Amino acid sequence: MKLQKIVNRLQKLHPKEIDLSLDRVKNLCTKLGNPQDKIKAISIIGTNGKYSTIQVLFAILKKAKFKCNIYTSPHIQKINERFVFNNKELDDENLANLFEEIEEANENQPITFFEILTAAFFKKASEYRDNINLVETGLFHRFDATNILKENLASIVTSIGLDHLDWLPENEQTVEKIIFEKTSSLLKSIIIVAKQSSKEVTECIKKTISDNKSQKLFFNEDYSFSLKENGFFYYEDKFGGLKLPLPNIHGGFQLENVSSAIATARVIENLTIKENHIQTGVTKIHSIARLQELTSGKLKELAKNNRLFVDGSHNPLGAKVLNEHLQTLNCNKHIILGMMANKDHQDYMKYFKDISSLTTIDITNQPNSIKGIDLKNKLTNFPNVQYKENIYEAIKSISVKENDIILITGSLYLAGEVLNLN
Repeated sequence: MKLQKIVNRLQKLHPKEIDLSLDRVKNLCTKLGNPQDKIKAISIIGTNGKYSTIQVLFAILKKAKFKCNIYTSPHIQKINERFVFNNKELDDENLANLFEEIEEANENQPITFFEILTAAFFKKASEYRDNINLVETGLFHRFDATNILKENLASIVTSIGLDHLDWLPENEQTVEKIIFEKTSSLLKSIIIVAKQSSKEVTECIKKTISDNKSQKLFFNEDYSFSLKENGFFYYEDKFGGLKLPLPNIHGGFQLENVSSAIATARVIENLTIKENHIQTGVTKIHSIARLQELTSGKLKELAKNNRLFVDGSHNPLGAKVLNEHLQTLNCNKHIILGMMANKDHQDYMKYFKDISSLTTIDITNQPNSIKGIDLKNKLTNFPNVQYKENIYEAIKSISVKENDIILITGSLYLAGEVLNLN
């Protein structure tokens, strides 16, 4: 209760949810003694795959006996997920105490919720000088609150695509502009660029960072992977090749995130990551709401013997890779969809092929979501689309056969609701 009261106060410190500027967070961090200057960080920037890449890297680093602090957003089920220190989520009492300390230092000055959370993370992280910090960038990077680090160990650029276009001027809503916002201010250290959706995107990233003097690694040029038979994949970079077990996360696209994490772990000299750390780490990845299978719980009971998945993808690039995975499955696929109002709903759904049924639903307690009935009316090109008020009714309404799967997708907020209900 104490934690929620403080969160409610912090959310009222600025009239806007997002106000792209670095001045407020810099001023607050100055009052806190500039804690961001006292940590060892790996920055993770991109549109999709940031969370998964962080979780893979975390799993490898833990096997190598490193202690990590992790900052991610948004949270799925509870705000504590955003604050990991010494390999553990901060509990309610300590998180409330941390927020109170930051709130007092801020002296009721206008600041966005994300900015004050970022300052709180840096302050707590500075107490663990030897830890490796895995810091996810939010909306964009150039004016993101996390972009006040003066130096870091490396920057990972995950897959970049169209998302959050409502925060850009109408004439600048292009992937080139997003690439500029995300990569033009990367620090000089090491830059690892993951597999992109096209050669054109990769070339645009190269052009944008051409004046950056960092050591640069590009997928398929400096590191790569190939999927092999008999349940393993082969990773290769300048240090040699690794025969690795398949990771414990679903989706062939996740190998792209896994390979970027491995490349990062191996190229940072002081980490001294060994082959066995990677081999074991990739089988111990903890991932929430990224093609996560629900194997027990209330919602799983409704699905009975059919497999039930939840995935928080919410932009066209995420839909594209998710559908590519679904196409590898020899079964009927039933989608339950809920989305935020500011997303391109038709562009998201255009990637899904051969869907046996589509059910739209409301995302409760999210005023910025689109009503399920309105979403249904926008997706009339799907002949078998229906609307149900909630997730329970949606699952019960689907006529499934043996081996069919049910996938709940379209929003991280919906994913959080699903996991809490389950």
